[in-house]
Amino acid sequence: MGKRILITGGAGFIGSQVVRQFVNRYPEYTIVNYDKLTYAGNLENLRDVESKSNYHFIKGDILDVELILSTIKKFNIDSIIHLAAESHVDRSIHNPDEFAVTNIIGTIRVLKAAQTAWHDNYDGKMFYHISTDEVYGSIANGYFTETTSLDPRSPYSASKASSDHFVLAFNNTYGLPAMISRCSNNYGPYHFPEKLIPLVINNIVNNKPLPVYGKGENVRDWLYVEDHASAIDAIFHKGKSGEIYNIGGNNEWKNIDVVKLLCRIVDKKLGREEGTSSKLITYVKDRPGHDLRYAIDPGKTISETGWRPETPFEEGIEKTVDWYLNNETWLKNVTSGAYLQYYTNMYANR
Repeated sequence: MGKRILITGGAGFIGSQVVRQFVNRYPEYTIVNYDKLTYAGNLENLRDVESKSNYHFIKGDILDVELILSTIKKFNIDSIIHLAAESHVDRSIHNPDEFAVTNIIGTIRVLKAAQTAWHDNYDGKMFYHISTDEVYGSIANGYFTETTSLDPRSPYSASKASSDHFVLAFNNTYGLPAMISRCSNNYGPYHFPEKLIPLVINNIVNNKPLPVYGKGENVRDWLYVEDHASAIDAIFHKGKSGEIYNIGGNNEWKNIDVVKLLCRIVDKKLGREEGTSSKLITYVKDRPGHDLRYAIDPGKTISETGWRPETPFEEGIEKTVDWYLNNETWLKNVTSGAYLQYYTNMYANR
C-alpha cells in the first residue's frame, strides 16, 4: 500500500511543484493538497495533475485544527509535508502579527492534529516541516550548517525559527516523528511576482522600474524549484526523525547581478537592444534588517540522501524567463489583484 501524504500549502509556488512531483512520480501514493488559497495559492499551478486519480484537494486554513484532523482521518494520512506559511520578508515587516499567527500558531495546530489523529501510534508516520535558511541570519564568511545557531533578523525568519523549535519540541516531548529541511532562495515557474526574480521579469516586460534595495550587494544562494522538490522527495524517503537537513543550490549571486542578468536575457528574447532594460534599474532605500549574505552547506543532505542540485543558475534563469514569457495569461491573472499593484507602488515610492 502506498503512502498517504497531506501536503499543506500545496497550491503555492514550492508546494505545487512538490505536489506535482509526488503525484506523477508515485501513482501508488495518495496525495492530498490542503491549501487556504490566499493570494499566493493558485490551483492554476496544478491544472496538469488535478484529474489524476491519486490527487485530492481540500480548501482549508491550517488554523482550523478540526478540518485538518478530519482530513487526516478521512484519507488515513500517514505523512504530512508542511509547507503552508506566510513567506515574504517585506510583508512581515509591515504585518508581523499575521506571520506569527500563520507560521507559529498554524504549525502548532497541524502538529496537534497529527498527534491527535495518530494516537501515539507513530509507526510509519512522519511530520516533515519545510523551513528556510533565513532562520540562521546573515553570514559574512563560510556556510550555514545544520548546527549553526539560529539568529533570525526579520519577523518572517523569527516566525519560521519559532515554528522549527515547536516541531522539534513535539518530537522531543511527545515522540512525534518529525524532521526539518531549510532551503536557500527558490526561483522558477509559478512564482508569485512579489519576489525578486518574477517581479523583475514582469517589470521588464512592462517597462516598469526595476527596484533594487540599497546597492544591490546582498548575496543569495539560488535554488531552482524543481531541484528543491527533488530534495524534499529524497529527504522524505531517506531522512531520519529528529534531524535537520540543509538544501542549497551552490549558486551565490549578488542581487544587482541577478537583475542585470535578467535584463540581458529578457531584452534578447524580446528583440530589444541590449541595455534597454538596465536603464529601468532603480535603487531604493534598503529594507530594515536586510541580511547581507546567505550561504548554505547541503553536504549532509547530499551524503545522507544522495540528492544534489542539478540546475546551474544561468540555465535555470533561462528556463524561468521562457516560462513567464510563454505564460502571459497566468501572469496577468495573478497580477490583476489590488495587492500586487499596492506592492509595486510601495517599491516605486521608497
